[in-house]
Amino acid sequence: MERAYAPWLPVTGARPLPMDDDYAARCEAGQAFVLLRDEALAGLIVLLDFPDHLWIDNIAVEPALKGQGLGRMLMDFAEAEARRRGLPELRLLTNALMAANIAMYRRLGFAETARVTEKGRARVYMAKPLSA
Repeated sequence: MERAYAPWLPVTGARPLPMDDDYAARCEAGQAFVLLRDEALAGLIVLLDFPDHLWIDNIAVEPALKGQGLGRMLMDFAEAEARRRGLPELRLLTNALMAANIAMYRRLGFAETARVTEKGRARVYMAKPLSA
């Protein structure tokens, strides 16, 4: 999913951390879920279990397929997985410079819970409580 994050390089001035994640290990751990379109990788989402929430560690869509609702499909999958696992909330973080992502997450029902600088990066934490 290197192509999905490449447009953010000039915005953030650094490689987004998901570009260097170990996806083979994520798949082996059952944390990565892929979305295929015509047998090709169209998107992926990495989900991590915590006692009180499901963490969306990464979500990415192939740039050529943006605007087709695939990101929404992956987010709907995350919500369904949280419910299936009995977790009442989704959480994620994004870079504070990725304003389009922040706006998109707000449209999907996420609210900002914190802004912090960690590992030299300005981060925005967000959460979405799930109704019963």
